[in-house]
Amino acid sequence: MGQRLNGKNAVVTGSGRGIGRAIALALAAEGASMVVNDPGVAPDGSGTDLNPANEVVQEIKNQGGLAVANYDSVADFANAGKLIKSCVDNFGRLDILVNCAGILRGAPIYDMSEEDWDAVINVHLKGTFNCCRHACALMVQQGSGRIINTTSETWLGTVGGTAYPAAKGGIVSLTRSIAREMGRYGVTCNAIAPEAATRLTENELMQVGFRGWYEAGYITKERLDELLDLAGPETVAPIVLYLATDEAANINGRVFGCCGGRVTLYSEPEEVKGIYKDYKKDGPWTLDELIELIPRTLAVGLVNPSLPEPPK
Repeated sequence: MGQRLNGKNAVVTGSGRGIGRAIALALAAEGASMVVNDPGVAPDGSGTDLNPANEVVQEIKNQGGLAVANYDSVADFANAGKLIKSCVDNFGRLDILVNCAGILRGAPIYDMSEEDWDAVINVHLKGTFNCCRHACALMVQQGSGRIINTTSETWLGTVGGTAYPAAKGGIVSLTRSIAREMGRYGVTCNAIAPEAATRLTENELMQVGFRGWYEAGYITKERLDELLDLAGPETVAPIVLYLATDEAANINGRVFGCCGGRVTLYSEPEEVKGIYKDYKKDGPWTLDELIELIPRTLAVGLVNPSLPEPPK
C-alpha cells in the first residue's frame, strides 16, 4: 500500500461497483480509511443489494486497509447526513468526499416521465448536494477537505436522455460554487468527467444511444468506436487520487476529463462576443435592431447542432 493518503479518511458514494469501486480501492491503497457507500441498486435505481459494498470493504481489509460499509441512499438528505457522520464515528473525521453515485434512465424530452426525471436528478444532482452539504459543515470546522464530484461529457449536451445531462450540468455549477464558498476554509471542490466501461456505459440503453448519435450525425465513426470500447474504471482513479492530495491544494472549481491514458482540463465559460449600446440614453435594444445586427455579429459562425429533418 502507498502512503500519500495515510491518516486521511474518505467517503466514496456509489462505490460498490464501477468507477466508485475503483476509486475506493485506489484511495485505500494509498492509505485512506474508507466508508464504502452503495445501496446496491440496479442501473435504473431499483432494488437493493448489500453485497457490492460488503465485497469492496472485504477487499480493502484483505489488503490491510480500514473500511466500513454504508448502504444509505444519497438521494435522501437525512440519510446522506448519516453517511457523512459514519465516517466521523468510525475514523474521527472526514477528509475526502468523492461523489460517484448515479443511475440511468433515458428518454427524449418529449417522452420523459416526471418520475424518471425526478429519479435521475435526485440521485445525481440532489445526492451530490446532500453529501456536499453535510461534508462542508464538517470541513469548515476542520479548515481542510477535498471534494471530488462526478459530472459527464454529456453536460455539454446530448440526445436521448435529458435528465442525465441536466443533472451533470448542475453538478458542474454546484462544484464551481462550492469551490468559491469553501476555498477560504482550505477546502477544494473539483469535478471529473470520466469515461469508462461500467454497468451504465455497457447498458443496452446507452449502447443503443451511442449508435443513435452516430446515425444521426452527432458523432464520428471514430468517436463511436471509442465509446464502444472504453477503458476500465481503474483508469479514472489516478486523477481522483491526485485531487485528493495536499499537492492539489491550489486546484479548485475545475473539471477534468479522464479516460484510459487521457487526462484533460475543460475550459472555463466566458463571454466571447458582444454588442453594446447606451441604453440609458438610447433605450434597450429593439427587435428590429437585433434582427439586423445579430446575424452579422453574434451569430457569425454559429451552427444549429440539430437541424430540422427535411419533409418526407
